[in-house]
Amino acid sequence: MITSSNIIKLAYTNDLTEGGIAYALRSLTYGFDRAGSQPYEKLRRTVANTAVEIAFRRYLSQQDIPFEVQAATPFTDSERYDVSLNGQRCEIKSYLISHREQMTDMRRNPEIILNAPALVPSDQHAREGHKRDDLYIFAFLAGLIAASQDDLKKVITADQPHYLVHVMPEEWRKPQHWNPLGALTLKSDSDEELLVEVNGQDSAREAMRKIVSLPPKTKVIVNDSFYSVTAIHVRRLPDARVGVHCDAVKEIEVISPLQWGNLWVYGMDIFLAGYLSYEEFGQQAKPLPINSRTFQYEHTKVKNLYVPISNLKPLGNLFK
Repeated sequence: MITSSNIIKLAYTNDLTEGGIAYALRSLTYGFDRAGSQPYEKLRRTVANTAVEIAFRRYLSQQDIPFEVQAATPFTDSERYDVSLNGQRCEIKSYLISHREQMTDMRRNPEIILNAPALVPSDQHAREGHKRDDLYIFAFLAGLIAASQDDLKKVITADQPHYLVHVMPEEWRKPQHWNPLGALTLKSDSDEELLVEVNGQDSAREAMRKIVSLPPKTKVIVNDSFYSVTAIHVRRLPDARVGVHCDAVKEIEVISPLQWGNLWVYGMDIFLAGYLSYEEFGQQAKPLPINSRTFQYEHTKVKNLYVPISNLKPLGNLFK
């Protein structure tokens, strides 16, 4: 059992978001697309989750708590690495709280976290590769997002950080045949020069990027050997369409000014709540059906298992 005094509060810095974005962009090469999911919503969650993981490692280092980093379990992405404490792999389950009132209440009174459920998707818990003494660590991130066009305009007007991305269609991100896409042709209909960053993979499936300057209404040929193109990033919001074409993909990808997603997460505080071992969680957890309302979500989108946050063990037990 934990109390509010066991909750560890961490300050948030912008470099956590930057690290989260870098990982989120790489995840486009292997991420599983749930039916009906919105790519930018999913990417922002990945940014937030990664930011919490980075902050956790930073906390361990600052407290001189020894830990190791090891490759993730099978059936997860190849670039993911988990913290190991005393030989026990830690899997952090974090939740982004972005509703202003709820976020304010949580920052003023972290005790309300104790009434929330510690959620683990049922399919993830049942996945192969877990050990009995693996640890689930549960955390909450208080942070805003600017997902709508109105919010994005306010952020830009206020000169706040933002990171604009267009996720390419699946035939670009995950081509059926691993061959060079050929020369890329890019064109901006804007009246001003536009800097774009093309993200993708090379022949060895390593991350690859190319920064291209697009003069107004002029085609630019990129001869770098991309084998996939996962996303296009722009440093400012274009006021006109941007087109991307290659011989290997029949359809030209035309990106309108409304088709850019802002991945920046405006984090404020991170709350590390507590932990349970994989075995303990499985013994205590109860099922939570889809479309349930919880502290974290207006409606859950998948089947979950849950244990009350108050039933977790204090993280301090791991750091002795």
